[in-house]
Amino acid sequence: MEKIDFKKTLASLYNPKNTSTWELIDVPEMNYLMVDGEGNPNTAKSFADAVEALYAVSYTLKFMSKRVLGKDYGVAPLEGLWYADDMKIFEAGDKDSYKWTLIIMQPEWITEAMITDAIEQVKAKKNPIALSKLYFKPYHEGSSLQLLHIGSFDAEAPKLQELHCTYMLAHGYEFGGHHHEIYLSDMRRVAPDKLKTILRQPIRVH
Repeated sequence: MEKIDFKKTLASLYNPKNTSTWELIDVPEMNYLMVDGEGNPNTAKSFADAVEALYAVSYTLKFMSKRVLGKDYGVAPLEGLWYADDMKIFEAGDKDSYKWTLIIMQPEWITEAMITDAIEQVKAKKNPIALSKLYFKPYHEGSSLQLLHIGSFDAEAPKLQELHCTYMLAHGYEFGGHHHEIYLSDMRRVAPDKLKTILRQPIRVH
């Protein structure tokens, strides 16, 4: 049985190479498991709880797909949509005021019925705290600017400030959605200066 690797089949979305210049891409509508929350991702228990629930259901769906449908795949990376009442907090690094939606992309053949079944299986086995907050929906970003960032999360700030205050203005772009990050590295095992994170900003033209 062939195992699908989304970093290869969706390389433009999950395996970009550009680390110094922003690339304009078109992100199609895809389906995601999602959990909403707020607070500092380094200290808020709700953040860790959301990650636990997302992975528990995502891996249950993977094994269900392999067993029932004969389709195997690697679970997609964890992603985060980041926003706030005042977007300047991201430049200031006020992490306690962050609002976020953590998401994991699901293959197009994963159905609502499979999601319901997987949630019930996870609930019966472990019942993670955030399981009841999990939901499944399509999300469409469309035109977006994207860059591969290598380094710590704190080191993203200068790149985002340049994007927001210089690059977007120079090209006539406006914000078209939430700041989006895709985490390609295991934060628990990779040194901060080696972390690989895709930075994505949906845009629209003036």
